[in-house]
Amino acid sequence: MKLQSIMELKTKIIADGARDVFMKYGIRSISMDDICRELGMSKKTLYQYFNNKSDLVNRMLEQCFEEFETHINAVLQQEHNAIDDLLEMSRVIDEHMKDVSLSVSFDLQKYYPEIHREYLGKKREFASRYLRENIEKGIKEGFYRTELNVDLIAKLYIQKIEDLHDPSFHENDKISFMEAFHVMFENHIRGIANEIGTRYYEERKKTLKLDW
Repeated sequence: MKLQSIMELKTKIIADGARDVFMKYGIRSISMDDICRELGMSKKTLYQYFNNKSDLVNRMLEQCFEEFETHINAVLQQEHNAIDDLLEMSRVIDEHMKDVSLSVSFDLQKYYPEIHREYLGKKREFASRYLRENIEKGIKEGFYRTELNVDLIAKLYIQKIEDLHDPSFHENDKISFMEAFHVMFENHIRGIANEIGTRYYEERKKTLKLDW
């Protein structure tokens, strides 16, 4: 294995390990010394791969996005109809978000705003493209209403997802991200599906045993 490949692999392993630590304890409260201790490595080794904590946080988010993009692209390569694509996407988001705490989101927004904005920007662009393609596909398949404003619906859906990541949204209640996401997801499908699409969605919910 080439030296560059070894370096890249080691960088990924450290960033993945750091993500587990951040998700468990939060980002603000964890120092580079804590990372070293939790991962069982020396500071010298850690600083061979990352200049500082911001660099590590940035790489962690890059890998989060790469994983999300890979999972969604895998969904698109399967021969699903538009509604099944959305249902599979919801499963990917469930998996992607199950370990993300509101404290981590808060720390990212407050202490690493530029890194967080760049991360959200990439996810927004990718997800918007996916949603537009999904709506156009559903219309062609006869599952979605034909008069839909594709760009507007995609934009509104992305905005709602971003709102769910805002800790202030959950400030005065005990609703989890996934509980809120499932309600939003259900409303989205029912809002764009025609009668045929709605019937198909109800059948798929029973088959998949979804209790949304």
